[in-house]
Amino acid sequence: MNRANWFAVSPEGAKAVGTLHHYVVNDTNLPSTLVHLVFLRVSQINGCAHCIDIHSRDLIKEGVSIDKVMLVPVWHEAQYLFTEQELAALAWSEEVTRVSETHASDAAYAAALAAFGEKDLVDLTLTIAAMNAINRLGISFRLKPRARA
Repeated sequence: MNRANWFAVSPEGAKAVGTLHHYVVNDTNLPSTLVHLVFLRVSQINGCAHCIDIHSRDLIKEGVSIDKVMLVPVWHEAQYLFTEQELAALAWSEEVTRVSETHASDAAYAAALAAFGEKDLVDLTLTIAAMNAINRLGISFRLKPRARA
């Protein structure tokens, strides 16, 4: 079944989501690679093929090795590939994306705060929230990945 093109049907809504996306990508102090790493992990948790495709490609374009990109879903087992800040971002991404299960625990918050400081942690959480919103739109309206066989 074909689904609505949410960009065309609600341009004001698309602009609002796009403004948040633009902020987290361009106007925070978070490294671009870290932002795309978070986008990828959140998209993997949510199962958004379109966003997994985009952010895997973005990371590779930024020079991240294919090995590292492939092991993002199992970062706990491949911690040696990631910086301390990336590990903290991945952990906080999982905590916030699964908030109905985790309730953003005090322990997880303290660990993320120690790695980022207050302002960057807020921006990281906005990054996670932006991708969760985009994933829900992408999945609901069946945005296709660019990947080809």
